[in-house]
Amino acid sequence: MQEDQDFDYEETDQQTAEKNPLRKHLRDLEKEVVELRKEKAEAAQAKRELAFAKAGIPMETPMAKYFIKGYDGELTPEAIKEAASEAGLVAGVKVNPLQEEANAWKRSNQVSNGTNLEDEPVDWAARIANASSEKEVMEILDRARATLS
Repeated sequence: MQEDQDFDYEETDQQTAEKNPLRKHLRDLEKEVVELRKEKAEAAQAKRELAFAKAGIPMETPMAKYFIKGYDGELTPEAIKEAASEAGLVAGVKVNPLQEEANAWKRSNQVSNGTNLEDEPVDWAARIANASSEKEVMEILDRARATLS
């Protein structure tokens, strides 16, 4: 074995083409793959930004930037709007934990006092919109029909 061998791996494109045209073609393909991967990543980022823009997310606010970076749900405008609404980024159903807790205590007190909770109007559309499955939607519709009959 010769330890003093000096291999020159940095051949110029001209030398490569003269010695081995297949190696040159392989290097060209490798460069093309790198460029295509970069373009693919840029296209995916643009698609993601477009989905958030269609959902009406204010892209310039710092809170929205964190939301966009951390969002990992579906990239449909409806799903993004719902998640942004829950996070309080866009107008819609703003979740106020203190108000929810106050309402829960109010209902609990009404039940303990024997007050009929059915006197409060029921927002059937909101219940259907918040349903997580088709079965749950059907149950809500059945209760609505029974109540309205």
